[in-house]
Amino acid sequence: MQIFRNGSVPSVKGPSEWFTGDVRIDMMFKHEGGSPATGAIVTFEPGARTAWHTHPLGQTLIVTSGKGWTQCEGGPIVEINAGDIICCPCQHRHWHGATPETAMTHIAITEEKDGKAVEWMEHVSDTQYLAGPEHSR
Repeated sequence: MQIFRNGSVPSVKGPSEWFTGDVRIDMMFKHEGGSPATGAIVTFEPGARTAWHTHPLGQTLIVTSGKGWTQCEGGPIVEINAGDIICCPCQHRHWHGATPETAMTHIAITEEKDGKAVEWMEHVSDTQYLAGPEHSR
């Protein structure tokens, strides 16, 4: 059995290669002994967001506070709020983050396949991002 003590892993700043704006990542867990699952608490300050990316085995996001946006390629930008759970399908290109005015925090649960949990792509442009839910239909 592994016990992951709160605060035992230092917070890290989200790398600029993968994120736009101020993002903090607090690793919750990474199982040892065969399980491919990892968990992290990710906090996006207003205007912060991920780059476009995919996950080989999908990803589950549990919004714990604030309000954010997410978008799957080809679909509208959708508002997400505290208490929402988002299931990102395998290999589906998407992004997620805060709104321009409101921070958002989520728990991200991701599984690795062949040692890889995510494939990062280009940044979401300001034009794409600022379309927001009201303009992306």
